[in-house]
Amino acid sequence: MTTETTLARLSHWFRQRPNSIEFWELVLTDERLLWCFVGESYRSLLLRADMGERDREAIADLPPAEVATYDDRNFAVPLDDLDELRLVTGTRLRRARLAVAWREGDDDVPESQPESESGSETATEERTLYQSRTADPQRELVADLAADPRLADVDVTVEAPRFPRL
Repeated sequence: MTTETTLARLSHWFRQRPNSIEFWELVLTDERLLWCFVGESYRSLLLRADMGERDREAIADLPPAEVATYDDRNFAVPLDDLDELRLVTGTRLRRARLAVAWREGDDDVPESQPESESGSETATEERTLYQSRTADPQRELVADLAADPRLADVDVTVEAPRFPRL
């Protein structure tokens, strides 16, 4: 039986969809990046109350194997397929954002993009998540991941937001 080691838990992230906001937690292990769906809020103000907090608390101390099966929408990206993990820190007016890119393999990853027009055989997927205003910035956590030898093949960066010149 394989035991995964948790390298990092990236918490309090959301993804904007056309009619809703999805709440996600990311668990990075020495084998894969787990995407754990923890809730959804629709544009109606009446349905925004939870913001995924109940499910975030429920998975906070779960081992990776249980996180992976917590919800039907969860999926995992093998560490070998992970290309990029880029954190752009937030400001007073802008939320921090986390861009994750990976090569699609044989695993079941939802909403895959079609192959590029250049005819390459490997399709890539990229998702951008935004951090809630109340969350810890996680800058140090991502910076520490950049030095982890298990992520040597992954482009892990922390950037400051770019402002246009006047």
